[in-house]
Amino acid sequence: MLYKEIHIGKFIKERVNEKEITMERICNFLNKDEDFVEAIYTSKSVDTDLLLRWSKLLEYDFFRLYSSHLILYAPPSAVNKSATKSEKIPYFRKNIYTQEIKEFIIRRILSGEMTQSEVIREYSIPKSTLHRWLQKNDDTNE
Repeated sequence: MLYKEIHIGKFIKERVNEKEITMERICNFLNKDEDFVEAIYTSKSVDTDLLLRWSKLLEYDFFRLYSSHLILYAPPSAVNKSATKSEKIPYFRKNIYTQEIKEFIIRRILSGEMTQSEVIREYSIPKSTLHRWLQKNDDTNE
């Protein structure tokens, strides 16, 4: 499962390899040495400011991995609680479902691994949202 266990260093290294970025460019951009960069590749977690810099360098939103994890694996009670809106931090009205998450959910339903009601209950996805995904999937497969 892609989003269950996130080892951010492995994802960063994979993206570096895909983009074929040289170690020299990475070190210059981050203002760090090669040992530091190699240590990042083996790290399970990375400081958010540093992760933002990696996201810019590699042109990839690594934070989405964590958002996807929250959408798929947050306990339903935490998702459904009505939170009081804070004046100091941004409040997001809707969950953002990436295309990868949609495909993951649809694949689980079509393979028979989960029923629609199990998906709705397990991942707290609104019924209308799930039906819209399935309808769009049917339309693209025709």
